[in-house]
Amino acid sequence: MLHLQSFTIRQWPDSLNHEFPFKLKLFQTLRQLEFTSPVTFFVGENGSGKSTLLEAIAGATGAITVGSENVKTDKTLAPVRKLATYFKLNWQQRTHKGFFLRAEDFFGYAKRLAQMRVEMEEEIKAVETEYQGRSETAKGLAKMAYTRELNDMQQRYGEGLLDSYSHGESFLTLFQSRFVPNGLYLLDEPEAPLSPIRQLALVAALKQMVEQNAQFIIATHSPIIMAFPQATILSFDQARLQPVKYEDLEHVTLTRDFLNNPEAFLKHL
Repeated sequence: MLHLQSFTIRQWPDSLNHEFPFKLKLFQTLRQLEFTSPVTFFVGENGSGKSTLLEAIAGATGAITVGSENVKTDKTLAPVRKLATYFKLNWQQRTHKGFFLRAEDFFGYAKRLAQMRVEMEEEIKAVETEYQGRSETAKGLAKMAYTRELNDMQQRYGEGLLDSYSHGESFLTLFQSRFVPNGLYLLDEPEAPLSPIRQLALVAALKQMVEQNAQFIIATHSPIIMAFPQATILSFDQARLQPVKYEDLEHVTLTRDFLNNPEAFLKHL
């Protein structure tokens, strides 16, 4: 399912041409982008603009952020929010479901969940102390809001929440627990906390979610993740965005050549 079909970028005043991110070569040439498959990968070197474009799409769509900061309030994203105001979105089927997730924000989110759990457990203990000598019914009513929220979190993320898992396990748990069908999902370098086997697990999860009418736009460096069948791969390494075949990607050819003969690369170090 394609929810976001395309976008165009309106011309901004010349006075912005020297400001970030307007001055990036990508945004000096990009005026329109069409999405043609449920999974689209943004691929390119660091600094090519792929994460910035993904952030701008998140801002333009009003995507919910799963992370330590929200797109609407994160001060570091103020320039990107400014760029997003020039985006005009073309929806095939408008959706408010889905989320925006950056790998670096995941750790802050997991930490915040753990802190919330501790605070609720402390509130429950405080009720026990404050309501000593009173009926169990009174105690239960006083603790109800805290126990209900704590139970909801445990049902969604597991008994230990996310902090009891490895980084890779907790990332996948968060990703799968927050998924709902018919959503638009924007992921920035999801491979960061994932081992190769966990990356394969993510690919399997993507397949199941696409079957439930999800659309994904993903910025990645991972040859494993970008091998997703029938995905569109857009290269950011030229002056203009170019679709590229998986087998022609430098990420893929370089990784393959290195694994076939690592000594040929390492002898030059």
